[in-house]
Formats: sequence, C-alpha cells, structure tokens
Amino acid sequence: MPIELVKVAGPRDLECFIEMPGLLYRNDPHWVSPLKFERKIFFDPAKNPFFDTAEVELYLALQDGKPVGRIALIDDRTYNEFHNECAGFFGMFECVEDFNVAKLLLDKAFSWSREKKFDCLRGPMNLSTNHECGLLVEGFDSTPTFGMPYNPAFYKDFFEQWGLEKVKDLLSFKLKLDKIPEYLSRATKKIRLRNRFNLRRLDMSRFEEEVQTIWDIYNSAWSRNWGFAPMSEAEFWFAAKEMKKVVNPRYCFIAEVEGQPAGFSLTIPDINPILKSLKGKLFPFGWAQFLYGLRKVKFWRVLTLGVKKQYQRQGIDVLMYHDTFQEFLDNGVPYCEMSWMLEDNEPMLMALRRLGGWEYKRHRIYEVS
Repeated sequence: MPIELVKVAGPRDLECFIEMPGLLYRNDPHWVSPLKFERKIFFDPAKNPFFDTAEVELYLALQDGKPVGRIALIDDRTYNEFHNECAGFFGMFECVEDFNVAKLLLDKAFSWSREKKFDCLRGPMNLSTNHECGLLVEGFDSTPTFGMPYNPAFYKDFFEQWGLEKVKDLLSFKLKLDKIPEYLSRATKKIRLRNRFNLRRLDMSRFEEEVQTIWDIYNSAWSRNWGFAPMSEAEFWFAAKEMKKVVNPRYCFIAEVEGQPAGFSLTIPDINPILKSLKGKLFPFGWAQFLYGLRKVKFWRVLTLGVKKQYQRQGIDVLMYHDTFQEFLDNGVPYCEMSWMLEDNEPMLMALRRLGGWEYKRHRIYEVS
C-alpha cells in the first residue's frame, strides 16, 4: 500500500499524532508513555508559550489509513536570532521499521527547510534544547529517566542512511551513591571557610520569587553552551509549573553572592516508573497512584547545575555537588543520573568522572545542509 503524508489539522489528527508512539512501542519494555493530557497542552499554541516565537508543523505518515510515522518541523525564531543562524529543526520523529517511511518523513523535512531558505536542518528537537532532544544511539538496555527521549536502535541507521550527519553528542552519566569522595569533602571544607557565597535550598513558600531568580540565572549561566536557546519569562513559567508537581526542595540549591543570584542546581525524581504504570492516563485514579509512587522514588536525575560566568571558579559548583550527594546519602538514594552533558564539555565531564560517574547513555543531534 502507498504511504500518504498528511499535515495535522484539528483535534482528531493531533490525537493520532500523540497516540502514534503507543502503537509503535506497545511491546517495548523500556518505553514510557507520556501523559496524554500533558501532550495536548504542550502542543497547544494557546497554552505553550514556545509557540509565541516559533512555528511548528506536524505531519503523519499513513498507510492504509493507519499511522506508521510522524514528524514535527520547527521554525525556532528565538534560537536563530540568539545565535545569528538560519537553521530549521525537526523532531517528534517516530516510524515503523521501514526505511521508506523514514525517507518520506525526512524528505518532507528537508524540502520544508529549503522552502524556508534555512541553511541547514537539525534534529531531533522535541521541540528545542529546552525540551527533550537528541536521538538515543547508545544505552538501549534500560528505561530512560524522566525528561530523556527514547527510540528504537534502527532510527540511527535510518537517519544515517538517509544522509544526516552527527553534529553533537549529549552524554548521560550514572553515579553510584555510597560515599562522598575524600577530595570533595576536603574541597568543601575549604570553600565553606572562605565564606564567599551563600548556598540555600529552594524555598517553596516563595515559589514565584524563586522561579524569577532561577530564570535570571538560567539565561545567563547557559548562554555560552552549544545549542542553548534562551527562554522567555512565560516559557520558563510554563516549564516551572510542570516541574513544581515533582520537585523536592531538598535537592534544589540556589547560590547567592552578596544577595545576588549566582547559580542553581535542580535535581528531580525519576517518575518514569510511575508514568509507565499509568500508561498515559492520569484520570480518574492516577493522581493517587502518582502521589503514592512519588514518595517511593529511589532514582534521581541531576537535571541542571550552572553558575553565572562572573561567579565561576569560586567553588559554587563544588558545594552544590557535595550537598546534593550528601542529601542522596541521607535519604538512602542508591544511584542518580546526571544528564545531559555536551560531549566536548571537558571540565564538566572530568568533574563527573572524578565523582565516580560513568557514561551509560548517549544521544545524538544530527544535521544536513
């Protein structure tokens, strides 16, 4: 049967777009279904501020009326203006194990990028580096942590057979939490004696003020990173409201120098085992199951840790590593993931390896000109 490419238009098409991965992964033990109501909000331009400065086209590949693939095409004006680039992006890629389907989707993405006069096509981005991004190319033997993408191994072959080339790898590290390294304990004592900054936990009673503080740090501390896309205040708030449902202030630190925000770290529970049991549905009884499962999480993801440029090399990052590690030990957390890191961010990679971490998953960003 011929394969037909259809642009998503209307609620019924969007529902099909959202549910398509569930058909593809129904027998995969490592795939975790996102919450369907959350995906509908995410793709709603009236609710997700990302769409204020971006245009997104969604496409479904149909064969005999049934979905066999999907793709999103993204014109991210914020990214291009910030980096002075002219790049088009693709993401949300899924397809059955048929190269003809992959080719149809990627051909569409490429022709779209040419029509838009972009210099290159890059992805996968779901929908930007501030969301899930990268194609899993190593580490298929375990379930992904919350916020990290997952895909079949054959996607890599399909991408490269089509002509996409690697532009950057994103690394995930795993760390066994049994004892704080001696060098870290010694360094922490020296840093505390200098008393050059204050490190405190997130104050949930002042959540709005704290979000403003973190937003200020985020757009400064990460601005020099490859692939960084600044977040508007509205976009940051959109993400923060979702994060508030799972964040535990014990694992979130804010550094201040003379009262000025200088850095922050955010560690979140891996709620994917809970989401897997919910199978994409939170109603009618899922909230109770979710909240019960949240109390029993034993695997955590260090999501972000950054310091503003003018406050670096003062030991702020060292102290955040130490206090997060100590919190894990105090609460009996056996392992954590630190993700993601750029493959060429040597200072960060060296720090993680010295802590005892090892690379266990790798995601890849591709590009074609």
